Amino acid sequence: MPSTTPRHSVAVVGAVYHDDGRVLAIQRRDTGEWQPPGGVLELAETFEEGVRREVLEETGISVDVERLAGVYKNIPGGIVALVFRCRPLTGSAQPSDEAAVVRWLTLTEVADLMDPAHAVRITDALLDTPTSRAHDGTHVLTV
Repeated sequence: MPSTTPRHSVAVVGAVYHDDGRVLAIQRRDTGEWQPPGGVLELAETFEEGVRREVLEETGISVDVERLAGVYKNIPGGIVALVFRCRPLTGSAQPSDEAAVVRWLTLTEVADLMDPAHAVRITDALLDTPTSRAHDGTHVLTV
């Protein structure tokens, strides 16, 4: 008998801030969209292990995970993303299988290049307490 319990995918995302205030971003190879680095959490990983792995795989930069910054749900996609504020440790920004371009962006560039549902994750990571939001894949939904 099939389960009627809703199924969600869990993603982990790094809002990686450099000392100069710029934030790490990737331009995805598959869609061309600009986003903070992240991806699906693997079953055997903690949240922190997952975000460290995803950021390193996509950007070539190892990070220290500082704290949970926010929780975001893509309503139509059924994806719950946990965004963690991070700081870079070692490595240099380089393209990967998933990232055509890896750059350190200013907050103005984040607003210009990212869709609102991804840009808000970066600005929310600057707040003192975690936040939660829902979006439709592009735009933040208001309640």
